[in-house]
Amino acid sequence: MISVLALRGLRPAWISITAVAAAALLTLFFLYSPRLLTTTSRVVVPDPVNHIVTDPTYVASSTTKVTASFVIPDTTLIDHLAQYFIDYPLQPPYKEHFGELGQRSRVLRDWITLADQSEDPTSKNLLLNATERVAVSLYPFLGKPEGQNATHKPVADLRASFEPGSAGVVIPTSNHTLRFAAHLVGTLRSVLNSTLPIQIVYAGDDDLSPDDRVRLSSTVESGPPLEFLDILTIFDDSTLQLQTGGWAIKAFAALGSRFERVILADADAVFFQPPEVLLDHEAYVRTGALLFHDRLLWQDVFPERNEWYRSQIRQPSAALDKSLVWTKNYAEEGDSGLVVLDKSRTDILVALFHICWQNSYEVREEVTYKITYGDKETWWLGLELTGASYEFSGHYGGIVGRDQVDSRGRHKVCSFVIAHVDAKDRLLWYNGSLLKNKGKSGMANEYEVPTNWMIDAEWEKGARKEDMSCMKGGESRNLTQYEFEIMERSIKLAKRLDAVIYPASRETEST
Repeated sequence: MISVLALRGLRPAWISITAVAAAALLTLFFLYSPRLLTTTSRVVVPDPVNHIVTDPTYVASSTTKVTASFVIPDTTLIDHLAQYFIDYPLQPPYKEHFGELGQRSRVLRDWITLADQSEDPTSKNLLLNATERVAVSLYPFLGKPEGQNATHKPVADLRASFEPGSAGVVIPTSNHTLRFAAHLVGTLRSVLNSTLPIQIVYAGDDDLSPDDRVRLSSTVESGPPLEFLDILTIFDDSTLQLQTGGWAIKAFAALGSRFERVILADADAVFFQPPEVLLDHEAYVRTGALLFHDRLLWQDVFPERNEWYRSQIRQPSAALDKSLVWTKNYAEEGDSGLVVLDKSRTDILVALFHICWQNSYEVREEVTYKITYGDKETWWLGLELTGASYEFSGHYGGIVGRDQVDSRGRHKVCSFVIAHVDAKDRLLWYNGSLLKNKGKSGMANEYEVPTNWMIDAEWEKGARKEDMSCMKGGESRNLTQYEFEIMERSIKLAKRLDAVIYPASRETEST
């Protein structure tokens, strides 16, 4: 059903009446017109060695779609609604527009879906033209970068750039995070033997120099060579300023990548298992979007943040009803160090538009990076507000590090990283790099193989980001021999790669 935005503010009566009438008639039409016929088949998800799918009885629903032809009886209805969106764009301040943009994006999603299903050329062209006009109005960054030929169909061009069935790892990086990216690439290729293509995304030569790209390429010892994508060749940077945007490039890297199925990883992510397992994760297979939780911290400490979420989310999804941030007023929901998305699904693609908007320059400076920390909450929020399907991993963030015993004989695990597990509660990945503490310049060359981990317990948070944190009150578990060896081999390789990335002629840089 077509989603209808709530009209806000004092606007000319005729345009309000037109918009409401158009939306209502469209809704009735698509309710009672010939609809998509769907038959459901049952497909058993495999459980290969080292893969994340765990329940042998788990059955995923897949759909076989039979398209019914329909013709839109009055083309002015869609034209009027499209023109309404264009004539009344969302203007700053943006804080109260997140939810409204989500509703407008649902209309965009429905138009794309109906166009894909239509066999009537007139209806299809009408819907696609409305989609393109409205998409650029809502998301100006979809326009071509300056100096490139403008196009009247940026959404269609972007979708056509995704290679059907493709999957790959996308790592946004810069000169500042080059060392960690080299460690990650090395582990994926030479330790975990992943053969997925890897795309390094950067924002121009000043962000990641040609020399550094050559150095990074030279670290690949097996598997397909690295790919590089200058994101400034894909999106109009005038509203983005990605060269100085830090985390902001991540969402655009996911959207601009040629991969249809994207495993987006921070440069300082550390994997215990090959990334291929993520594509078989039950949550990802079901929804097309797999996210991971942050640490469960600071209940009732940031009430203005929780109140703002509620002001923008009027109809929470079943996924959000499981959130302890939403239901119990904790502060931190998402760890965006690893995100898995299927852009072939229209709901996920349109949600990614919203996520990118949240990371655009004006919005992040006014709202996103002020109310929350960086990009990490934009992922679930964009998916939620646009009505896309998504799931979080089953646990809030844990820890991997070293076991300590306090004066009363109680065990806790301490380190500087956040750990995540798969559907079988096996260690999957953590953020924070292979270094013992990447936050302290004096420890720039200190590596330490972790021995223990803990999850679903109480945090003792360090006062500052660079201070050690601990988790206590849970079971202190030992790394398996396999996990320990993965860490040993990864660290050994990282030390060797440091010499490649920062040769003797250059002073080793701390990050």
